[in-house]
Amino acid sequence: MTTASSAVPLSQPYYGAPIGAAVQRFFKKYATFTGRASRSEFWWWILANAVISFVLSMLALITGGGGGVDAAGNPVPPSGLGLVFVIVLFLWGLATIVPHLALIARRLHDTNRSALWMLIAFVPFVGGIILLVFELLPSDPQGARFDA
Repeated sequence: MTTASSAVPLSQPYYGAPIGAAVQRFFKKYATFTGRASRSEFWWWILANAVISFVLSMLALITGGGGGVDAAGNPVPPSGLGLVFVIVLFLWGLATIVPHLALIARRLHDTNRSALWMLIAFVPFVGGIILLVFELLPSDPQGARFDA
């Protein structure tokens, strides 16, 4: 039995990918900086990552992971369960940074741009906005030159 996600090879962008397939492809292509990623693959992962990060952040905050101050105004370090959620959130970010950068590179390839355009994010004020616009652009058929 084949599913829709298995019908599209990993070397090709999956246009109209559902959220489950997009997340699955994100982890299968963990450090693959070649090829292309469709808008749906990219934005479904961004949504899933935002939800997971938000939930972990809220759990850390609710359980005291942010620390606080005592009655005398002295800082109190995070402890207990809150610290566990802070560590899990840190590990989540660490585990997803490389595949996230790879996904951005593949998304830029789908718009027929080099992955080096990621560096524009370091330009103060406008760099992140320009990168966001590039990520929002539709696919360019000439981006097939980046297929492996």
